[in-house]
Amino acid sequence: MSTMIATGGQPAEQAAEQAVARPERRPTARTVLMCRPEHFTVVYRINPWMNPAEPTDTGLAVAQWQVLHDTFVGLGYDVQLIDPIEGLPDMVYAANGGFVVGGIAYGAKFTYPERQPEGPAYMEWFREAGFDVREPVEVNEGEGDFLLVGDAILAGTGFRSDSRSHEELAAIFGREVVTLRLVNPSFYHLDTAVAVLDPTPGQEHIAYLPSAFDEASVALLQARFPDAIIVNEADAAVLGLNSFSDGYHVVIASRATDFERQLREHGYHPIGVDLSELLLGGGGVKCCTLELRR
Repeated sequence: MSTMIATGGQPAEQAAEQAVARPERRPTARTVLMCRPEHFTVVYRINPWMNPAEPTDTGLAVAQWQVLHDTFVGLGYDVQLIDPIEGLPDMVYAANGGFVVGGIAYGAKFTYPERQPEGPAYMEWFREAGFDVREPVEVNEGEGDFLLVGDAILAGTGFRSDSRSHEELAAIFGREVVTLRLVNPSFYHLDTAVAVLDPTPGQEHIAYLPSAFDEASVALLQARFPDAIIVNEADAAVLGLNSFSDGYHVVIASRATDFERQLREHGYHPIGVDLSELLLGGGGVKCCTLELRR
């Protein structure tokens, strides 16, 4: 028998949830770097999502990417573009191209030979755009594994970025770096298992998938973000967490319906887009989006 409150016949549990004070969500300006997927295809396999035997449609990938691009423009973002390079089909996943905070661009040094030429290409773009480029010594895959939350950087390891890159990251940016170990190969980058919803110092808010991490990392996340949104396996499996937020608008995979519900309950405005073709390469909204923080 459920407990009811006296007025309105509303369940007490629901009333308690509504009584929880939610911070007012406010969008803030964003500048992002993207790469049009003119050469996208899947011709090798470096993650569980990729299957070279399954046909890909480059035209459809471009059309879906264009919707994402236009969504960002419609939200008032400053969208910068890097020219795609033939023979680098994964260059569309711009988040892996580096990590940029305070005008400093820490370059990427990719694990797999197939993607290694992307690192110098992105660093050249950063230089031409006026960023202070720091060339990496350690293997890292940029914002795919490094997420700024408040004054700290969450840093993933386990599949792509070497944990030694976390020390390099801390030295370059002078910030606390929190190491998180990924254990599920389907969530091989941190940005597939964690979504930064509000990076504002003092009101940091994230969403994540606990099963993507080892026990120690889950304990760290629970302690640091007790109010985090916990996303279910089904939404994570369509890379729902691979999303991009400006603090109010959250662009997510359109198939991540329960995550969409949770975002609305927490005061955000989710916007669903279909990047199903780019998912064949193991990427989603965030993978296609590198934030440029001057």
